[in-house]
Amino acid sequence: MGTYPNEPQSNQSPNQQWQGQNGNYQPPKKKRKGLFGCLGCLGLIVVIAIIGAIISAIAGNNSSDSGNKTSSSQSAASSSETQAQSTATDEAEAPQATSEASTPSEESTPSDNSGSSVPKEYKSALKKGETYSKMMHMSKQGIYDQLTSEYGEKFSPEAAQYAIDNMNADWNANALAKAKDYQTQQNMSPEAVRDQLTSEYGEKFTQEEADYAVQHLDQ
Repeated sequence: MGTYPNEPQSNQSPNQQWQGQNGNYQPPKKKRKGLFGCLGCLGLIVVIAIIGAIISAIAGNNSSDSGNKTSSSQSAASSSETQAQSTATDEAEAPQATSEASTPSEESTPSDNSGSSVPKEYKSALKKGETYSKMMHMSKQGIYDQLTSEYGEKFSPEAAQYAIDNMNADWNANALAKAKDYQTQQNMSPEAVRDQLTSEYGEKFTQEEADYAVQHLDQ
């Protein structure tokens, strides 16, 4: 018997024989695993490398923090030791300072106008006060106010008080001289003179000094 052109061959499967008969048969394609497999391995290596770098960075930070903490602890210990030494030195010097402070300074308690320990300001206030007393016959309070006034001499209260305490002045005589000026120059009555002498806006003499002055006015 003769063979037909489309008769299936004995070495082909039935499916291959059917597809060959219809002319649509194509051999199966092989999958390309080589390229994609290499890329997968490379990606895995990169991921592992990144994870390793992150772990190294974290370990480095922890080490740095530990070093900083150690340095801070050493600095704190050094500071505490320095403060302890300073405290010990201060305590050692305290008795000497207390002994020196217990002795009063001559400059802090000036007692007269001739001592070399009297501050220059005190001496100047005394001279200025004596000038007001001799030339203008002012009262004790009037001179003090003039010495300390911001519109006057501007001495310190301590310097002004020193001047008042050490001044050689006769306050009764000053009150009498001022009373005579009011009587002769302004023709004031004895009672008006008395009020002017004791007024806080006038001469600021004491009541006793004003009484003495009025009693010794020309009648």
